[in-house]
Amino acid sequence: MNTETQAVQAADKTSWEQRFVEAVVERCNKNKGLAARLRRADNPATEYQSWEVLGSLGVDLEKDYQRLPFVTVAAAIAKSKAERNGSLSLGRAIAACYEDGNQSDQAKARLRRLLACDELAEACRILRPIFTLIDSKVGQPLDFIRLLKQLRDFYFNGQRVKSQWAQEFYGQSVQVEKEEGAA
Repeated sequence: MNTETQAVQAADKTSWEQRFVEAVVERCNKNKGLAARLRRADNPATEYQSWEVLGSLGVDLEKDYQRLPFVTVAAAIAKSKAERNGSLSLGRAIAACYEDGNQSDQAKARLRRLLACDELAEACRILRPIFTLIDSKVGQPLDFIRLLKQLRDFYFNGQRVKSQWAQEFYGQSVQVEKEEGAA
């Protein structure tokens, strides 16, 4: 098997979300003008500035439930100046923004507001300031691939996605308690 065939097979195993995140990270790192346009795309009035990138990566721009998750994640990547996909889940990132973690009333309020969202557009709108908070308080990048998968699933199964976010947020203390008990 030649290397070209192996590369094609490897590409087939990667998800659309992974290819999208990797492409946006790479393009933002190479093209600062594009990164600036994507940063501005988190505003519905200027979202169209991301359409060139989204369209070139196979996103259907006419369907909100397809476009909004990709716009939201692309803008978050550009704003965070991420050099790679991270490993931090959204729930854990929200908790990490506050000293008391998931015991903080402010952190719980942020999570509750996100969990109260019934529509994808509302969730994407609520996430924008949360991303800004995460970028300013947490020193590691989000798992954008996981987040994109969750946002794409939100339209079809929002309750499941919200349950995942809550588990990520509250599950952190369970993990910490297990580690402390083992020591």
